[in-house]
Amino acid sequence: MEDRRTVKRAVFARHSNPWSAWTRWATAPLMLVPVWRRSPRDAVLVGAWLAVNPVVFGEPAHDRAWATRAVLGEEQWIAERPMDTAMAVDLAATAAGLLALVAARRRRALPAAVATAVEMGLLLVFWELMARYHDRNAGAVDGPGHVAARW
Repeated sequence: MEDRRTVKRAVFARHSNPWSAWTRWATAPLMLVPVWRRSPRDAVLVGAWLAVNPVVFGEPAHDRAWATRAVLGEEQWIAERPMDTAMAVDLAATAAGLLALVAARRRRALPAAVATAVEMGLLLVFWELMARYHDRNAGAVDGPGHVAARW
C-alpha cells in the first residue's frame, strides 16, 4: 500500500509541472481520433501519450503556477473525495467527454467538437476549484509541491 502511495505521489509531483498539465488538457481532442477513425493503432498512440504525459516532465521548482496548484489540489481532493461542487463539475466534464466519444463514433463532427469544447471548458472550471482547494489546504503541504502523508 505504501509503494502505491509513493508512486502516486511521484506521478502527481511530475504531472503538476505546468507543461504536463497544459499539454494533457490541450490534447484532449485526440481522444476522439481513434474512435472516429476506428483505428487500434491510433488508440495505442493516444493511450501511450496519455500514459507518459504525467511523468515525462520534471517536477516543478515551485507551486505558484495555477496549473501546478490545480494538479496538487486534485491530488489532495482525490484523497479526500468530498461531495462538493468540484465533484459535480467533474461528473459534468466526464459526461461531456462521453458524449463527444459517442458523437465521434457516429462521425458527427459538430456535436463531437461542441461536446469536446464543453468538456475542456468544464475541466478549466474544475482546475480553478482544485487550485482553490490547494490554496485552502496549503497547511497539508511539506514544501514545494509535496503533499504531507496524512492519509
